[in-house]
Amino acid sequence: MTRRVAGFLLVLAAFMVFEWINLGFNLADGHPTSFYVVHGILIAVNLILALVLGALGWRAWRGAGREGRI
Repeated sequence: MTRRVAGFLLVLAAFMVFEWINLGFNLADGHPTSFYVVHGILIAVNLILALVLGALGWRAWRGAGREGRI
């Protein structure tokens, strides 16, 4: 994997974390419980996905730097 792809994964992971945490704080009151359950599950799954993408991107970034690939 090139550093360009690794950088994209890191930026994507950072964006996902920012976006879903922001959504979590912006959920308005007054919805049924099922609304919060569904959105809580969505937020949790997407944060886990962002962590996985960030870890892959970080490992690829470091690996591409050691190999001298650009």
